[in-house]
Amino acid sequence: MTIRKVSVIGGGSFGTVIANIIAHNGYDVSFWMRSEALAAEVNELHENGNYLPGYVLSDRVRATHDMATAVATSDVIFVAVPSSSFRQVVRDMMQHARPNVILISATKGIEAGTFHFMSQILQEEAPQSLVGVLSGPNLAKEIATSQLTGSVIASNHDEVREAVKLLLKSRFFRVYTNDDMFGVELGGSLKNIYAIIAGIAASMGMGHNTNSMLVARSLTEMARFGRELGADPMTFLGLAGVGDLVVSCSSLLSRNYRIGLLLGKGSSIDLAIKEVGQTAEGVNTVKQVKDKADKIGVYMPLASGLYAIIYQGASIASILTSLTQGELALDVEFEAMQEKILEDR
Repeated sequence: MTIRKVSVIGGGSFGTVIANIIAHNGYDVSFWMRSEALAAEVNELHENGNYLPGYVLSDRVRATHDMATAVATSDVIFVAVPSSSFRQVVRDMMQHARPNVILISATKGIEAGTFHFMSQILQEEAPQSLVGVLSGPNLAKEIATSQLTGSVIASNHDEVREAVKLLLKSRFFRVYTNDDMFGVELGGSLKNIYAIIAGIAASMGMGHNTNSMLVARSLTEMARFGRELGADPMTFLGLAGVGDLVVSCSSLLSRNYRIGLLLGKGSSIDLAIKEVGQTAEGVNTVKQVKDKADKIGVYMPLASGLYAIIYQGASIASILTSLTQGELALDVEFEAMQEKILEDR
């Protein structure tokens, strides 16, 4: 397909760097922002001062707060808005976009009340469109300084994967492909839960041994949950799984990790969210995952422990208790289960 114009919906840090990479590859990019004043500022100063001050944007990035202007003639649209507003923004967007436009979710989260992922919302609101998901260990501030970064485009359609690889190719931004869209999206959502837990552990003085144990057990929990829902457990061993998990559980650039640090220091969840000042998807995601895990009978002690802290006022010590008590004894749990299945055949 021929791509002439691209839109990025959402004026946050990740949307900003994605828009700029695409523009530097020679494409005109319409950058939709909620605020007319901020859009005018971006066009005048060629930077998004609210999120990435000093990061110079290409002249090909044109910001607008008018949705029709942003999407009417676009061939590919990236949506990078919080999960809480994702459906409404997409609904508004599709009143003006071409019905068969390629749609890429760059949002990591689960819709409250439905347990729908962003790709499912795209498919529901734009049934004629081809859909993909962009996910991975993609800290926007590091991308903005041209640090080597890998991401994953997952889709059921070859043309979607190839289009995104073409748009985002860069000497420092490497795009890999996957056809397990559900697994990639699930990994990007679940890791936010464990980033909060890692932040709590760090604020309590826990060291690298504890962090590595948390990451390993979190990965097991992710794969256990994903396998039950139909994802390929091997997906969690890639960039969108363990790759994203590692960086989110160790970097101060991770909003969810910073939420955990504040919780560990005694802050309430409301104050922690206010201090971080940006959407931390893990706070909503842990509630959705805990409810779903209870319904389908999946054992998730870490997620359950964090849920109890945030929503039930439980002691932070319950996180460590959930890790060290009652856990299944297997290390590589999925592999052991597969071996047992083969033996029983």
